This record gives sequence, C-alpha cells and structure tokens, in this order.
Amino acid sequence: MTNIQRGSAAWLTSQYNNRARVADHQRYLDRWASASAAVRASVPCVTDVPYGGDASEGLDIFSSSVPGPSPVLFFIHGGWWRSLDKSDHSFIAPAFTRAGATVVVPNYALCPSVGIDHIALQMTKALAWVWRHVARHGGDPGRIVVAGHSAGGHLAAMMLTCRWPEVDTALPASLVRSALAISGVFDLEPLRRTPFLQADLRLTRASVARLSPARMPAPRVPLFAVDGVDESEEFARQRRLIRQAWGSSAVPICEGIPGTNHFSVLDELVTVDSHLHRLAMSLLAQPAI
Repeated sequence: MTNIQRGSAAWLTSQYNNRARVADHQRYLDRWASASAAVRASVPCVTDVPYGGDASEGLDIFSSSVPGPSPVLFFIHGGWWRSLDKSDHSFIAPAFTRAGATVVVPNYALCPSVGIDHIALQMTKALAWVWRHVARHGGDPGRIVVAGHSAGGHLAAMMLTCRWPEVDTALPASLVRSALAISGVFDLEPLRRTPFLQADLRLTRASVARLSPARMPAPRVPLFAVDGVDESEEFARQRRLIRQAWGSSAVPICEGIPGTNHFSVLDELVTVDSHLHRLAMSLLAQPAI
C-alpha cells in the first residue's frame, strides 16, 4: 500500500474495507453468529420486541442475573450501516448480565433501502422505548449506557448529541448517561469518497455535515473512544479526531487496544477482566444523573 496515493479512492478503500484488511474476518462473523444463537437458546431473554412499527424496529433484551434495578447497556451493531443484524450480537450479553447489567441489542433498517439519517432516528426511537419500558425488565432508565461497534460506534456518538426533549417532551435531556464507541467513525467525509461504500450509503456533503459527530457540539456526558491498534491509520485518526473536536472532558478515554484488529477488538469487550471490558463496566457503574 506504500505506492497508493494518500487520499485517493484506492487508499480510502485500503483504509476502510475492514473485511479486505482482515483475511479471516469470516471466522469472526461465523463465530459471533453461532455463539449468539447459543446464548439465545440458553440465557433468559426476550427477543424481537417492537420499538416501532417497521419490521426492522425490534430489539432483544437480556436481563441482569443480579436482582435489583440494573444499569442498561444498549449495544448497536456495526456493518457499515448496510449489513449484519442484532441476532449476530447476542454474544455480547452474558459477560454483562452476569456482572449485573441489563443488555439491549436493537435492530435497524439497512442501507441502501434507507439512509443513515433514518437509522440514527431509529436508534433515538429505540432508546426512547428503552427509557420508558426497561424497568419492566429490571433495568434502571436513569443509567443507560450506549455502546457500539464500527458503524454502531458512530451511532453511539450520535446518541450523545441528541436533544431528547425535542424527540418527545416527556424525555429527559440526559437520557443517555455515557457512551462507548469501539472502532467508530466520527467524520463521514472520507466515506463519501470511498468507492465500495458510495452506492449503498449515498452520502452527500450536506448529509456528511448532518451526520458527523465531530462537527457537532460536545455533549455534557462522556464518550470513551477506542479501536484496535492493528486497525488502519484512518480508524486511529477518527478516534483522535473526536477527542480533538469534543475535548478531553467529553472524551476522557481515547486509546487503541493492543493486539486487536477491527473484529477481535469486539471479542475483547466480552472478555471478563480485559481492559476494554473494564472500561465498559466503569461506565455502567456510574450513578444515575
């Protein structure tokens, strides 16, 4: 890749096409799917709960195994907003439910049938549903933490910028307590120019401006931004960018996870006593606002 001109279409593809960068990526995806099916078969959960009227607007709830109102981890899957499903990510739940958290994994419609704007609005709808109803499943609506991987990391950051009372006057301004973005993208301009994504994402300069968290005011609650040390330099730049844009008060954690790529970094999240798992647990341990 040393002969590819920086910023060119070929260079952007080399930076953002994670499946091409990780030769055994399918092994991770297959393992996630099979582990997730096993979790749903063996762990108490409620699946395909509608949070809206569209077929894509469903979520899975995994209640804490510890009695009492629990913090809520709302996990948004990745896939460049155009692939994968909540059912591929049930494997996230057990490491957190055993530690006393309720886990919610939402679905969303996929590009190109909808745009990223629509998906972001679906996530606000799903979080509003969680705030209203999670207490029935043992969760504390005052302690909702959003986490997301890749495109889900972008959406997690977007949820921190939401003006919740404008979504519904009944919603609190502080509906989301904090967020964890794993391998997130925070300025979508490079994606607008990346060939393998253009046809599905259909980004314009105007939509990039609307949908880039790094171009929005910093939130009042923290975002932890991490990625794998073995990911591309663009993912590391995106991580540093959100701290530059929002400041260290809003982004107190901004770091690479050693020995991980775009896929194995998510495995690290569910490895109990790993650094990334401890970061997530520290967010869940915050008191309600």
